[in-house]
Amino acid sequence: MTWTERVANAKTELARLQEEIDERCFELYGIDGQDRGQIQRRLARASSSKVIAELDEGNGKGRAAAIDSATLVASLLSWTVGVAFGRFDLRCANGERPAPKEPEPFDTLPVCSPGMLVCSDGFPLETPPAGYAIRFARDGILVDDAGADRDLLAAIRQVFESIFTNPAGRWEEAADILGDRDPALRTWFARKFFDLHIRHYSKSRRKAPIYWQLTTATASYSAWIYYHRLTRDTLFRLLNDHIVPKIKHEERKLISLSQDSAPNPSARQRKEIDDQEGFVTELRAFREEIARVAPLLDPDLNDGVIINFAPLWRLVPQNRSWQKECKRIWNELVAGYYDWAHLAMHLWAERVVPKCADDRSLAIAHGLEQVFWETDDKGKWKPKSVSREVIDRLIEARTSAAVKSALNDLLQAPFPAVSSGSHRDVGRRRRSTSI
Repeated sequence: MTWTERVANAKTELARLQEEIDERCFELYGIDGQDRGQIQRRLARASSSKVIAELDEGNGKGRAAAIDSATLVASLLSWTVGVAFGRFDLRCANGERPAPKEPEPFDTLPVCSPGMLVCSDGFPLETPPAGYAIRFARDGILVDDAGADRDLLAAIRQVFESIFTNPAGRWEEAADILGDRDPALRTWFARKFFDLHIRHYSKSRRKAPIYWQLTTATASYSAWIYYHRLTRDTLFRLLNDHIVPKIKHEERKLISLSQDSAPNPSARQRKEIDDQEGFVTELRAFREEIARVAPLLDPDLNDGVIINFAPLWRLVPQNRSWQKECKRIWNELVAGYYDWAHLAMHLWAERVVPKCADDRSLAIAHGLEQVFWETDDKGKWKPKSVSREVIDRLIEARTSAAVKSALNDLLQAPFPAVSSGSHRDVGRRRRSTSI
């Protein structure tokens, strides 16, 4: 059964259920005869108007159905990314674990949402359970790199193979519906998934993506990081385990292309060499940006997603709106707007610690209430008299010379250049850059 057929069947079943609900409501309230007919006509007109509006927006019935199918496929792929990172439990889909029961209205909220991969106490599992069908990225890092051990698409294909009887057919069908077959779904993930993910994980003014895409200038190479496994070492791991080996591989390939075409390269060979040089240049710039910001990372979930992401604003050129928002938050962090945040203390202890002496809420946020505040005889809070020597020791204990050097480097770095490379070349580079 195709995705389009599933959507059509679901709509038919929903219509049947709605008709049954309407019938029971008419019986319950004793509505019949002329009143019932009038209500049904009004409902029919309202439903017809809605359908017409949807068709106008979708430019025809087929287009509307395609939009529904694309939304369904995108949701499936989002779930598979979660499985690949160890967030969601694959066994809920392949039948090894029963689907979570619907909670009652006044049940205590669980630690984790239904369907997540958890241990017996309800907390997230960090290692695969015995007999689990797939491996997942325990350190929260995947890369967009065909042939690599941590390739995002390879991890997702592994999920497809575990839940579908015809995984190859389902994969090709998903690529057809999303309009990305060359190579299948790789460009869609590189160019479109992160934006959809941000919108899906946003509500009101709060935006909280949990799968972070960091890319080169043209998204020819991406690193994907799972926020809930982010640590101070994550970017160093990304550098040492993935980016540096990738650059060495691509540099060897560039040397090989140059040697094979010498001394008189053809137009095709010259184009291949130019593309490869551009790709290596992008990777080197990406390495420099990651190395620049890696020492600054000190994640604390209490800070929230966007504050933790803010120092990485230079690494999301593929999504200008998100980059602009992260840059705004970063500027406000620099200006002292969020000194309650753990990251502010990590980067600017010399600014934040003295403020704790005047602002009890800041002192509480940073665990310094007992140092700077006390209660008087009437039980009211008042600031303590704290010597400059004590304040200086607190600042020194929270300050790192390496972090300060990296912070100054980031603040002085020029705005990242916008690449003029063609995204059509990106797909070709990906197909030819397997390790």
